[in-house]
Amino acid sequence: MNIKIRQEKGTDYKVSENLVEKAFKNAEYSDQKEHLLVAKLRKSDVFVPELSLVAELDGETVGQIMLTKLIIENEENRYNTLALAPVSVLPEHQNKGVGSKLISESLKVAKEIGFKSVIVLGHDKYYPRFGFKPASIWGIKAPFEVPNEAFMALELEVRGLEGIRGTVVYSKEFLE
Repeated sequence: MNIKIRQEKGTDYKVSENLVEKAFKNAEYSDQKEHLLVAKLRKSDVFVPELSLVAELDGETVGQIMLTKLIIENEENRYNTLALAPVSVLPEHQNKGVGSKLISESLKVAKEIGFKSVIVLGHDKYYPRFGFKPASIWGIKAPFEVPNEAFMALELEVRGLEGIRGTVVYSKEFLE
């Protein structure tokens, strides 16, 4: 299976949104509005075009991922990081490595363009394979009640989260 990962273009947007909707249609922990979130994030100031990627298989778009800017704040400081959300793969192509390739490539690009860390709220059995650990290790908290093991962080560079403590502040698009 030859999966090609590339930056998403404007001409991909509708296809991507349909893909995201299909990917989350039967997801257990979903409000089935992730496709609307993707559209809103693209129009926001947290959007990083280089970190909106698609996966193609034989010319068909089968997956999409987006990393957007995020803040960790405490009483004294605000720190920049990224949110990994969402990652989507068409149901008929799930469990074939498409999501893993999207995640790996997006993390590589994020590091190359200078980001130091990534936050994800996700499956605690899946994301650790990419190096994610509970964010609480660094004293980073979610702004809402979530299981500790599901709220994770990843340092893209050595000590990328050193000395950073606080609560994640998601952009308004995530909260609408």
